[in-house]
Amino acid sequence: MADTATVHLTEQNFDEALSQHDELVMVDFWAEWCGPCRAISPVLEELTRESAGRVTLAKVNVDENPGLAARYGVRSIPTILFVKQGKVVDQVIGAVPKTKFREKLDALA
Repeated sequence: MADTATVHLTEQNFDEALSQHDELVMVDFWAEWCGPCRAISPVLEELTRESAGRVTLAKVNVDENPGLAARYGVRSIPTILFVKQGKVVDQVIGAVPKTKFREKLDALA
Protein backbone atom coordinates (compact mmCIF):
# COMPACT_ATOMS: atom_id res chain seq x y z
CA MET A 1 0.00 0.00 0.00
CA ALA A 2 1.68 3.18 -1.15
CA ASP A 3 -0.83 5.51 0.44
CA THR A 4 0.93 8.36 2.22
CA ALA A 5 -2.11 9.16 4.33
CA THR A 6 -1.70 8.66 8.04
CA VAL A 7 -3.39 5.56 9.44
CA HIS A 8 -5.14 6.12 12.77
CA LEU A 9 -4.99 2.98 14.87
CA THR A 10 -7.22 1.92 17.73
CA GLU A 11 -7.35 -1.13 19.95
CA GLN A 12 -10.08 -2.46 17.63
CA ASN A 13 -8.23 -2.11 14.30
CA PHE A 14 -4.53 -2.26 15.30
CA ASP A 15 -3.63 -5.86 14.42
CA GLU A 16 -5.70 -5.98 11.24
CA ALA A 17 -4.41 -2.63 9.99
CA LEU A 18 -0.77 -3.56 10.57
CA SER A 19 -1.20 -6.92 8.85
CA GLN A 20 -2.32 -5.09 5.69
CA HIS A 21 1.07 -3.37 5.31
CA ASP A 22 4.09 -5.16 3.86
CA GLU A 23 6.23 -2.04 4.01
CA LEU A 24 7.77 -0.56 7.16
CA VAL A 25 5.23 1.11 9.45
CA MET A 26 6.18 3.86 11.91
CA VAL A 27 3.68 3.62 14.77
CA ASP A 28 3.62 6.94 16.62
CA PHE A 29 2.29 6.68 20.18
CA TRP A 30 1.23 10.24 21.06
CA ALA A 31 -1.27 12.41 22.96
CA GLU A 32 -3.00 15.72 22.22
CA TRP A 33 -1.42 17.42 25.26
CA CYS A 34 2.14 16.26 24.47
CA GLY A 35 4.29 19.11 23.15
CA PRO A 36 7.15 16.93 21.87
CA CYS A 37 4.57 14.71 20.12
CA ARG A 38 3.19 17.72 18.26
CA ALA A 39 6.73 18.88 17.45
CA ILE A 40 7.79 15.66 15.71
CA SER A 41 4.50 14.95 13.94
CA PRO A 42 5.34 17.10 10.86
CA VAL A 43 8.79 15.48 10.70
CA LEU A 44 7.27 11.98 10.64
CA GLU A 45 4.76 13.04 7.98
CA GLU A 46 7.52 14.54 5.84
CA LEU A 47 9.69 11.42 6.10
CA THR A 48 6.71 9.28 5.13
CA ARG A 49 6.08 11.42 2.03
CA GLU A 50 9.77 11.33 1.11
CA SER A 51 9.84 7.53 1.36
CA ALA A 52 7.66 7.22 -1.77
CA GLY A 53 5.58 4.36 -0.37
CA ARG A 54 8.36 2.47 1.44
CA VAL A 55 7.08 3.69 4.83
CA THR A 56 3.59 4.14 6.29
CA LEU A 57 2.84 6.36 9.27
CA ALA A 58 0.34 5.12 11.84
CA LYS A 59 -0.72 7.01 14.95
CA VAL A 60 -2.01 5.72 18.28
CA ASN A 61 -3.53 8.22 20.72
CA VAL A 62 -2.47 6.80 24.10
CA ASP A 63 -5.29 8.57 25.96
CA GLU A 64 -7.89 6.85 23.76
CA ASN A 65 -6.05 3.51 23.49
CA PRO A 66 -4.28 2.82 26.80
CA GLY A 67 -4.39 -0.93 26.16
CA LEU A 68 -2.11 -0.61 23.14
CA ALA A 69 0.33 1.55 25.07
CA ALA A 70 0.40 -1.08 27.84
CA ARG A 71 0.72 -3.95 25.34
CA TYR A 72 3.87 -2.41 23.85
CA GLY A 73 5.31 -1.12 27.11
CA VAL A 74 5.01 2.53 26.12
CA ARG A 75 5.83 4.55 29.23
CA SER A 76 7.01 7.79 27.62
CA ILE A 77 5.65 9.65 24.64
CA PRO A 78 6.37 10.18 21.91
CA THR A 79 7.38 6.59 21.29
CA ILE A 80 7.71 5.49 17.68
CA LEU A 81 7.75 1.77 16.97
CA PHE A 82 9.10 0.54 13.65
CA VAL A 83 7.01 -2.45 12.58
CA LYS A 84 7.83 -4.71 9.66
CA GLN A 85 5.70 -7.71 8.71
CA GLY A 86 3.76 -7.36 11.97
CA LYS A 87 6.82 -7.41 14.23
CA VAL A 88 8.45 -4.53 16.12
CA VAL A 89 11.98 -4.25 14.73
CA ASP A 90 13.12 -1.03 16.43
CA GLN A 91 11.89 1.99 18.37
CA VAL A 92 12.67 5.62 19.15
CA ILE A 93 11.61 7.24 22.41
CA GLY A 94 11.35 11.00 22.61
CA ALA A 95 11.55 13.84 20.14
CA VAL A 96 14.80 13.13 18.30
CA PRO A 97 16.19 15.01 15.30
CA LYS A 98 14.97 14.21 11.79
CA THR A 99 18.39 12.80 10.91
CA LYS A 100 18.00 10.10 13.58
CA PHE A 101 14.64 9.01 12.12
CA ARG A 102 16.12 9.04 8.61
CA GLU A 103 18.99 6.77 9.76
CA LYS A 104 16.50 4.30 11.23
CA LEU A 105 14.38 4.34 8.07
CA ASP A 106 17.40 3.86 5.80
CA ALA A 107 18.49 0.88 7.88
CA LEU A 108 15.05 -0.73 8.13
CA ALA A 109 13.00 0.14 5.02
